Amino acid sequence: MELKTGLKKVVLQNNEEIAYRERDGGDKNVVLVHGNMTSSKHWDVLIDKMDSKYKIYALDMRGFGESTYFERVTGIRDFSEDLHGFIEALGLKEFSLIGWSTGGAVCMQYVADHPGKCEKLVLNASASTRGYPFFGTKTDGTPDIEHRLQTIEDVEQDPGKTLAMQGLYDSKNRDGLKAVWNALIYTHQQPLTDKYEEYVDDMLTQRNLADVYHSLNTFNISPIHNGVNEGSDQAKDITIPVLVLRGDRDYVVTEQMTKEIMEDLGDNATFVSLEDMGHSPLVDNLEKLNSTIETFLA
Repeated sequence: MELKTGLKKVVLQNNEEIAYRERDGGDKNVVLVHGNMTSSKHWDVLIDKMDSKYKIYALDMRGFGESTYFERVTGIRDFSEDLHGFIEALGLKEFSLIGWSTGGAVCMQYVADHPGKCEKLVLNASASTRGYPFFGTKTDGTPDIEHRLQTIEDVEQDPGKTLAMQGLYDSKNRDGLKAVWNALIYTHQQPLTDKYEEYVDDMLTQRNLADVYHSLNTFNISPIHNGVNEGSDQAKDITIPVLVLRGDRDYVVTEQMTKEIMEDLGDNATFVSLEDMGHSPLVDNLEKLNSTIETFLA
């Protein structure tokens, strides 16, 4: 089913409708999984840039973009099972996955749960195998790193992050959203003006902010306790080649989080530091990001 935007839709067995972009190419399939506050729209420049030998699919996860949000997600596995349903519905047999930020956690959970399907995995500025911690807020508004929140109810009521960001969404405060992205993500390069406006339009489609925060906070496929729960120890089940990318100016994903990924995934993971790039290498240096990815996928 074609949408006015050119996106297609597929209905999963759980009745969620997943919208996706599809770019024609050769016989190498690549599936792109976006991060928080985005959708498949934010992949547009990479979709256009990648070699024509790749056939590309980029989905809107549940609650983002033009996908539905009938049932609330309670953890990263809800997203990864949607990804599984999407891949099955399209009949993909051989493919690589590229996960960005939250999408990295989704892809890791998918690969761990469904071995023998994905051939290679790229983690671009990914959340850790031990999740992305959600700390409480002190009275002065700064994060309380001694107090990691435990429940969705706590996350929903956190004034420093959830209520502040949700307020920007609810009021459609475009300048406020740009201020956040300029401070944390587009710290060096920014998209062209018209493109940036399209990205803000895309941010405002999100309907699951607190649920994503909670899902990231509780995600843990490591062998250790992450401060919220015991790890599932599934990281060892990811045995395919993995490329781990992090910009050296990333203010969202810390160096420690990337070290945790490398420690938990082991020898099948290769780390490449993206010089002078932040949390959006697609905007900071698309040429370098693309060449690094394509070299790995070749």
